[in-house]
Amino acid sequence: MQKIVIDTNIVISAFISPNGLPAKIIEFIVLNEEMKICYNVDILDEYEEVLSREKFDKYNFDPKEKEKFINKIIEIGILVDPRASDMPIPDESDRIFYDTAKESGAILITNNMKHYPTENFIMTPATFIQFIK
Repeated sequence: MQKIVIDTNIVISAFISPNGLPAKIIEFIVLNEEMKICYNVDILDEYEEVLSREKFDKYNFDPKEKEKFINKIIEIGILVDPRASDMPIPDESDRIFYDTAKESGAILITNNMKHYPTENFIMTPATFIQFIK
């Protein structure tokens, strides 16, 4: 079983562009029984908070779709309570994603590679697609 952590920027991209690569990756992960999304309460809180930001109001994200997305992660995902690492992270708000992936042995999918240290388990959507092929 492959474990996955999804950075918030991937979630936002998926909501903005339902036919884009991030949305297709999330759908693939959700439908693939060989993959599990790893999450924790802080990650879910960040998803909800960011999806509710005023700057995204112009996209008219459906509140029911946001709720459905969060509930699906809870339903099929793996709850992880990671220990906080001392790895230098440029944006401390991204630490929870790094620590959750590191603790669970998951792949972290992000569009913001510069926010993380260079590690084999951190991938862009395009790299992840190549990895699973």
